[in-house]
Amino acid sequence: MSGSGIGDDEREVPVVAHAQQPGPGGTGDLPDIAFNVPAVVGRELDYVQEAVLGGHLSSGGEFARRAAEILAADTGSPEVLMTTSCTAALELSAMLMDLQEGDTVIVPSFTFTSTGLAYARQGAGLLFCDIERRTLGLDPEHLSTLLDEHVRAVVVVHYAGVACDVEAIREVLAEWPEVRLVEDNAHGLFGTWRGEPLGSLGRYATLSFHETKNFTCGEGGALVLNDARDVDRARVLYDKGTNRHAFMLGQVDKYTWKDTGSSFGLSDVLAAYLLAQLEQREAVQAVRRRIHDHYEAALSPHGDELGFEVMRVPEEREPAHHMYYVLLSDHGRRNDVLELMRKSGVQATFHYQPLHTSDAGRAFAVRATQCPVAEDVSGRLLRLPFHNTLTDGDLDRVVAAFLEAGAATAPAR
Repeated sequence: MSGSGIGDDEREVPVVAHAQQPGPGGTGDLPDIAFNVPAVVGRELDYVQEAVLGGHLSSGGEFARRAAEILAADTGSPEVLMTTSCTAALELSAMLMDLQEGDTVIVPSFTFTSTGLAYARQGAGLLFCDIERRTLGLDPEHLSTLLDEHVRAVVVVHYAGVACDVEAIREVLAEWPEVRLVEDNAHGLFGTWRGEPLGSLGRYATLSFHETKNFTCGEGGALVLNDARDVDRARVLYDKGTNRHAFMLGQVDKYTWKDTGSSFGLSDVLAAYLLAQLEQREAVQAVRRRIHDHYEAALSPHGDELGFEVMRVPEEREPAHHMYYVLLSDHGRRNDVLELMRKSGVQATFHYQPLHTSDAGRAFAVRATQCPVAEDVSGRLLRLPFHNTLTDGDLDRVVAAFLEAGAATAPAR
């Protein structure tokens, strides 16, 4: 992980949380424990004020440049483009491919809509791939049955910040050298696979800085370009189809319309907030690692007895600690546990609905595919509260609420 000590300015900065609001249920006078609370972890307010007073509110400012430098240093990328969202970064990657009618992009069924939407709106057909149980990432065996001469790209997701089976996927794609590998790395910033940063493993990678992510500016993202051949054109597409970047570097005396594109740049006010978060990356990740370890130590001994599976991290992976999940024995029980936890004042939640079963998924799919693991996992997965304002006392309450609900709903033995 890049960075030094607590943060780049070497200051010990306290975490400031937005107040958790009481909701239905609850335990006595204790407030509800929210699933997610965006935390102020460094100089966010100072930097935002500096950006506002400095007068550069649009994209392409100093704070965006500094944030991009941190991300490029971590991934080893020749260029990182700060975008308005991870969705926008995926759309920019789709533009770079010049997708044509008849082209296909393979995406996991168990992911957010943007993973497929970005390519469908550029005209590509979609093929939905199942996930493997070990990582909840793309299943290499199913992938091998989907590849044909129409496939232009395969998009992988490092679910929960745990690397998918990169080695097996690369082996499958070795027979299809023209197919581009894209990492939807919305969950995985600062995670690694065999020591290699997540976000450095594909031709492109995308990042998310939504308020639910480890590092946030409310809404934001980035496109990581890992092949220098893509940089010049990506810059043009990023700057509304113009060669503005070359003009700013003094390479041309004016900038003109050169290609397709759109307005992708991140406001420097939001970039200022994000930079302050990224400067605290080691401290932030240390807290999240502690939360993960707390849940694992407290829950693992009870899995067999109460009929649930805890999240596992396979060897050779350092997770980004984006979330912690458990798998209940069936869909109905999962929902019962969620409701009982809510009544105890703990906001747990489920996650993705398989895209191949959605109306849009069926409409954009080249053909129907079977994704039984995605369907099974979607119905059984439960995510526990996971954010940097959680105290040890909060974590104990979450664990107690889950175990109590698990015991109340446990199948008869």
